[in-house]
Amino acid sequence: MSPATLLLLALLLGLATFAFGRYKALSIARSKGGNRYLHSLPGHYGMMVGLWCVLPALAILLAWQLFETPVTNSLLDSAVPQSISDKGEKAVELYKNDIRNIVSADQLDQVTDPDKKHAALRLNHLNSFSRIALLIVMLSAALIGAALAYRKIKASTEARTVVERILHVFLVSCASIAILTTIGIVFSVLFEAIRFFQQVSFLEFVSGTKWSPQTAIRTDQVGSSGSFGAVPLFVGTLLISAIAMLVAVPFGLLSAIYLAEYASPRARSIIKPLLEVLAGIPTVVYGFFAALTVAPLIRGLGESIGLSVSSESALAAGIVVGIMIIPFVSSLSDDVITAVPQAMRDGSYGLGATKSETVRKVVFPAALPGIVGGILLAASRAIGETMIVVMAAGLAANLTVNPLEAVTTVTVQIVTLLTGDQEFDSAKTLAAFALGLMLFVTTLMLNIIALHVVRRYREQYE
Repeated sequence: MSPATLLLLALLLGLATFAFGRYKALSIARSKGGNRYLHSLPGHYGMMVGLWCVLPALAILLAWQLFETPVTNSLLDSAVPQSISDKGEKAVELYKNDIRNIVSADQLDQVTDPDKKHAALRLNHLNSFSRIALLIVMLSAALIGAALAYRKIKASTEARTVVERILHVFLVSCASIAILTTIGIVFSVLFEAIRFFQQVSFLEFVSGTKWSPQTAIRTDQVGSSGSFGAVPLFVGTLLISAIAMLVAVPFGLLSAIYLAEYASPRARSIIKPLLEVLAGIPTVVYGFFAALTVAPLIRGLGESIGLSVSSESALAAGIVVGIMIIPFVSSLSDDVITAVPQAMRDGSYGLGATKSETVRKVVFPAALPGIVGGILLAASRAIGETMIVVMAAGLAANLTVNPLEAVTTVTVQIVTLLTGDQEFDSAKTLAAFALGLMLFVTTLMLNIIALHVVRRYREQYE
């Protein structure tokens, strides 16, 4: 059976044992005169039995999936012929991959090599034995756990406490996934970035003005030593992000003020959903819009007034990225402005201020920390954009602040460096992890600042 089938089977057993446990609790309650004589509700007793059935089975399934591959690999090593082992570790791994492919594709009858056929048959038997053993062990653990919990069902059993403890551990585990994921991302990027900085100087990386990561396989080839100055990438990223923010902040903020303070309820119910539709458009669609509409339009306007505009420009990419993040600014700003207490507005009106004066001098200053937090979150989104930049700004690592020229960003270069078959011990490939580390640190700092500003706002006005 596949892992999905086993998981479904465990859940069905859990439902069945839940019903048995609840039925027994109801029987005890009827014999004693009602549910009030039970420590917990009948459903809690059923959940206790169901959880004791499902959790051991899931634990065994998870452990089996983690250790099955290493165990089968170690057993498969003995089936590798000595002639293959003498060729080195890579040859052995290639040979074992061929055997796995033969077994997964069920092509045992088409194998002519007797050694490969013997190894494939052995792996097939191991897989069959593993599936049968896993099914038996899972069912045994589930039934034993359910039987133990079933025997514990009594009127005095604190089933609710048991269930709440299990759910508490489950919720804490779910909450820890985000933290563990962040830690895993940091360390996976950090270790590879350290390997890169062992080959390329950190000072050269952060201060060099030429980016040409193309390296040759042999030292006698042209371009055997690449240039890894990341300043053009940082400048291009900041340039496109700055243009995007110049577009998104005014339009997003003014639309938020209109929706929160001036729009009628009917107009708000129509305009706000239409504005937030922009957030659901795929970035590749924005990329097509930038490449096919905005970039030719900018080039035509520039040529009409005598300017030299590249067919791929930072201005086109920045404008479209700004349009894409308008909903981030408008929605967050709208929520923050709406959350300003009405008493502050009433006090301003009582002192004789007009609607516009109240918005400018009372509402906007009160909502400013939250607005700044939303803008910083939108900036993080703009910095990490890739598809629009690839299609509208190009791949050229030009060190320029002219928005009419082609530039590239950190995220675009990461995609370029990791596209296709790569050697993960070369400076060219490891450079992507160094860029990712710098980008991660930058966006993390922006998010921390944004969360700090929003927290200050909430403490002050809620």
